Amino acid sequence: MMKILSGLENKISDAVVMSGRCMRHSFRSIDTLITVAIMPIMMMVMFVYIFGGAINTGAVKYVDYIVPGIILMCIMSGAAYEALRINNDLTKGIFDRFRTMPIAKSSILGGHILTSVVFNAVSSLIIMLFALLIGFRSDADILKWLLIIGILLLFTLAMTWISAFFGLLAHSAEGAGVFSYILLFMLFISSAFTPTQSMNSAVRAFADNQPMTPIIEAVRSLMLNEPVGHNVLTAILWCVGIIIVAFAASMQIYKHKTA
Repeated sequence: MMKILSGLENKISDAVVMSGRCMRHSFRSIDTLITVAIMPIMMMVMFVYIFGGAINTGAVKYVDYIVPGIILMCIMSGAAYEALRINNDLTKGIFDRFRTMPIAKSSILGGHILTSVVFNAVSSLIIMLFALLIGFRSDADILKWLLIIGILLLFTLAMTWISAFFGLLAHSAEGAGVFSYILLFMLFISSAFTPTQSMNSAVRAFADNQPMTPIIEAVRSLMLNEPVGHNVLTAILWCVGIIIVAFAASMQIYKHKTA
């Protein structure tokens, strides 16, 4: 038992060290910071002050309506960069160099995953602070905020493992980043920026039955202290299902690439 615990502790310690390396690269990359933090802020300003007056969200202020979608956009942007970093380490032989060192094999990929979670948590906090600055207000209590954080963490892990899959699968950085366009497409065809009731029947059917909409609706309802219905459970099931499938696929490719 002690041997197992010691081995687990070493793996965690190695993953933290590898995460520190990835984190330093992330915070030193100006283009990463612009894409992950500044672009979502610019999108929020654009939608709230330019398009917001033309979009009917009922009694809900548009800035309150749009915040969950902007946070998800921020998380997906951060995850997309994780795919690029993983692919870069793989194609440039960084993984092979680390494998020759006395560290846990799993810590190489684990460091990237941990970096994505921490980096996205920081960038999401920045988005929330800016949203408060331009008028966002929430009626949620501490328990609902804990549930919001839990859902966003699951979503971050889901997007990160999808990113890991594409980063390991692609043969180039360009290929690794292509999947982010698919995710952004799904985000825009959801209730992130406009109610699905305003869409035509075919688009609305897709928007209401893809994973982004229940995740956004769950977070939005919790933030605004509104009835959540089945959205929270649906959001959690979507996130957990994506994590399981993407994790299994990523590990198979990782084992094959590092064999």
